Amino acid sequence: MSKAFIDIDVTLDFMIAREPFAMDAARIFSLSEKKQISICTTGLVFSNAYYVLGKLGSHKKVIEKLTHLARLINIIGLPKISVIQALESEFGDFEDALQHYAALSEDVKIIITRNTKYFKHSQLAILTPDQYFKSRA
Repeated sequence: MSKAFIDIDVTLDFMIAREPFAMDAARIFSLSEKKQISICTTGLVFSNAYYVLGKLGSHKKVIEKLTHLARLINIIGLPKISVIQALESEFGDFEDALQHYAALSEDVKIIITRNTKYFKHSQLAILTPDQYFKSRA
């Protein structure tokens, strides 16, 4: 079973049914529920999602949505070595560097994101949801 890191944009597409991306995001989470893919993210994604969702709903509703998300996805750590690697990297976006090195530390092979341009220095396969589905065909 492949192991993929799910970036914040895909997570939010799923959580707030952001069109036209919601269907592909929902398919990824569905594959995870069916044990056809193992998906993970870091706690940073939860923090970022809380911030965005907090603008759209009450604290209680946001916590309910994040609790549901936590049941669907593995949450990986952000070890010190990943932070150091991110600080020393050529990534233009520090948060993406953190996510990348956290995924590497967990032997993840794929990052699924719609923001592929931010991962040009990645050592992992960087795929949009659509590219991911085409690679499975």
